[in-house]
Amino acid sequence: MNNDSRINEWYVPKFGPLKFKIFIGLLFLPYTGMCLSFVVLGGLLNPNINFERLFAICIIYFMSLGVAAHIADNMGSKKIKPWGDIFSKKQSWLIIISSLFVSYLLGIYYIVYFTPLLLIVAILEGFFLFAYNFELFDGFFHTDFWFSFSWGVLPCLAGFVIQTNSITITSILVSSFTFILSYIEIKLSRPYKKYKRNDLNPSKAKSYEKYLKILSLGTIFVTLLLFYLKIFIF
Repeated sequence: MNNDSRINEWYVPKFGPLKFKIFIGLLFLPYTGMCLSFVVLGGLLNPNINFERLFAICIIYFMSLGVAAHIADNMGSKKIKPWGDIFSKKQSWLIIISSLFVSYLLGIYYIVYFTPLLLIVAILEGFFLFAYNFELFDGFFHTDFWFSFSWGVLPCLAGFVIQTNSITITSILVSSFTFILSYIEIKLSRPYKKYKRNDLNPSKAKSYEKYLKILSLGTIFVTLLLFYLKIFIF
């Protein structure tokens, strides 16, 4: 691995073959967990939660953003390849296509039979998956704003829409909050990668790593707590 490798990131397992560790690393599980938390938060806004739909939309987002988008991001990187090229282009495209197939097949089922409004979110997320990660349109959509919109706002709205087939002022307000969390995450992530790279400034990298841990794991913990309170208390 070169000096730009992220194989020693805190969310990469210390066991198993290299290919396994890189694949798990590529999933960015704490940040994928944040995204899934936004989906759940959207679902929790419905007074009567449909657990089947909540589980389905979590699977959809894990496959499409957790897997496909992260593999696409690794392929689309024009300068630095922090995860190397252990997955060939053919293998990467196979993972992307198969993940999106499962995701959209499940999504289409709910769109056709229950929540047609979800189609708008599906189209937008599909667009941003390619426009952001492959830096299409001269990288116009590869910005912190559009990252936060696609990674923060849309997942929250999707979680609500699949429950209710509607968008309300409340869901928009909560998605604005998840936008802010996503924006903070990407703003912390950029200097973290800069200082982490080549051990440029280990102490600074450690500080940013701590903030990212608090943000990502804290978001997941609070969401699980709210889920518990919603189900068993209120």
